Parts: sequence; C-alpha cells; structure tokens
Amino acid sequence: MADDQEKTEAPSSHKLEKARQEGNVAKSPEVSGVIIMFVGLAVMFFLFPFWLEKLRGIYLYILAFPKEDLTKNDVIEIIWTLVGVAGIMLLPIFLILLVAGVLGNVMQFGFLLTFKAIKPKFSKINPISGFKNVFSIKKLIDGGMITLKVLVALVVGGIILFVFLHDIAGVAHLELMKQVLWWRDKSLILIGAMLGVFAVMAFMDFILKRRQYIKTLRMSKQEIKDEFIQHEGNPEIKARIRQIMRKNAMNRMMSAIPEAKVVVTNPTHYAVAIAFDPHKDSAPKVVAKGIDHLAIRIKDIARQNEIEIIENPKLARSLYKDADLDKEIPRVFFEAIIHVLHEVNRLRFLKGKEPYAWQ
Repeated sequence: MADDQEKTEAPSSHKLEKARQEGNVAKSPEVSGVIIMFVGLAVMFFLFPFWLEKLRGIYLYILAFPKEDLTKNDVIEIIWTLVGVAGIMLLPIFLILLVAGVLGNVMQFGFLLTFKAIKPKFSKINPISGFKNVFSIKKLIDGGMITLKVLVALVVGGIILFVFLHDIAGVAHLELMKQVLWWRDKSLILIGAMLGVFAVMAFMDFILKRRQYIKTLRMSKQEIKDEFIQHEGNPEIKARIRQIMRKNAMNRMMSAIPEAKVVVTNPTHYAVAIAFDPHKDSAPKVVAKGIDHLAIRIKDIARQNEIEIIENPKLARSLYKDADLDKEIPRVFFEAIIHVLHEVNRLRFLKGKEPYAWQ
C-alpha cells in the first residue's frame, strides 16, 4: 500500500487542466525577461531618432524662454511641458514592453485568464510553511541559477571587454565621430553576446521549471485510479451498463423479427431479416441481422412465424456489412431485394398462401 502512495506516475490530463485553471502552469520569468530585453532594445533603436527629435524640441523650447524674470506660471508651464513630452517619448516603449511581457508568458503556456491564482489563501501566511518555502530545494535551485547566470555573464562580458582593450589605444587617436562609431559597434557586440547568454540561460531555466512543474504534479497509482473512476465511472459498473444495453437492444431486435417478410441467409453463418410495408415504408428496411449463433436464432424465429428464408450468400454478407438496423437498405441493393421479394411471393404461391402486395 505504501508503494501505491508514492507519486511516481506522470500527471493526467485532468490534473494538468485543473492546475492550469488554478493558474498553476510551467513558466520561467527568465524567458519573459529575455523577450522583454530583446524587444526593448529593438524598440530603443527604432525610437532613437524620434527621441532625438523630441529632445531637440525641448532644448529649443527652453531656449525660447527668457533667462531672467521667470514667473511661477512659467516654471509650471515648463514642468508640465517636460512631463508631457517625456510621457510621449516613454509611453510607446512601456506599452510595447507590456505586450512583450504578456506574449512571453503566452508563448510558454498559452493564453490563460484566471483569477484563482490571486485569490487570497490563509495558508500562505503560515510562518512554518513560509519558512519551508524559503529554504526549499526549489528556492536553492532558483538561487543557484541566478548565481550561475551572473557568473556566466561576467565571464563572457569580461572576455569581450578584454578583447576590446587591444583596440582602445588606437581608438584614442581617431576623430571623435569615429570613436563614437567604434563604441557603438562594440556596445552592440557586447549587448548581443549578453542577450545570447541570457537566452541560453532562459531556455535552460524553462526546461528546469517544466521538469519541476511536472514533478510537483506527479500522482500515485491510487490517485490515478480514483480520478479515472471519478471522471470515467467505475469500469465494472460501466461494463454492466453496456451489457444491459446490448441485451435490451438484442431483445428489441428479436421482437422485431415477426414483422419481417423475408430472411436472407448465407445460408449458415449470416442472416438478415427484411421488413417492408408499402403503405408505411418507402423502401425495405433491415429489422434484424446476425452471424453464427445469432443467425441461427433469427432463422428459428422466422420459422416459428412462417417467414420465408431465402439463401443468397453474397447479398446476405453485403447487407450485414453495409445495411443499418431499422434503416432503409441502401439503394445499391434495391434490384437484388426486388428479386428476393418476387421469390418470396413465388414460394408463398407454391405453398398456397396469399402473395404480398408490394405496391
């Protein structure tokens, strides 16, 4: 019993969906952070000319004020103008970074809107549980990943800067614009290298978070069994219900055989009972069909009710395969069925019985 309680089984789809509805999903803040950095840098390069134009406008705006005799209203006007221009400059990047953060989460676990994750839980303020969470294995791993990321970033950044040091002596003798361009190019290389390092670390962190997430949701064999019974029902009860349904369907089919006008047989293994009332039906229909022992029962009931039995192996097999119970036979069988019905009337005539009126 103890082994059954060990959570060694992968979580079921029901448990994963329940955890998702509660806001418990596999996600890595590092992935969202890297996406925000990529998008933020791209937007900064894109908006840089726009910012320069706005800064130039601010500079000219301030120069337009007299340097002396500034009133209180002038100062307030300058402040509000600066705040407005700063808002216009920063609002686009804030909105884009907000969208990037949302997309970073959507890329990890899809779109999810739930308020259960922010629902207050008194268990979270339990000091004992809080102490356990602070010193848990998960927190130690998270701290180790942060430390590793910082160390790797420092090492990569230090190597790149060391390589750049060989060029600094020559750069000092260049013109100012060339120096600026050199610093720009080297900065882009450094930023690209750092982003590459952070992207690799974010990918590793996501894989680790995913494994931790699946591990926390593992189930015991007993939990899987209980969940299956809860969602799918008791297998024994369902099997009993199916058995009763099959028995009822069989009884209904057998009770419909006396309505048939003919039974087409294989002659041994297949039997298909066909009924046709020209006043009610637009075409003949199958009221019963079966193979082996069931075919024998159909023929026995047909004999008890003086229903004609006609041997036609090919037609019997085809009707059993392609014709549905209580449904009109497919049109492809109409011609063959007409011949069978004519044969029925011929046999009835030979036996001194009144033929059926098919029209």
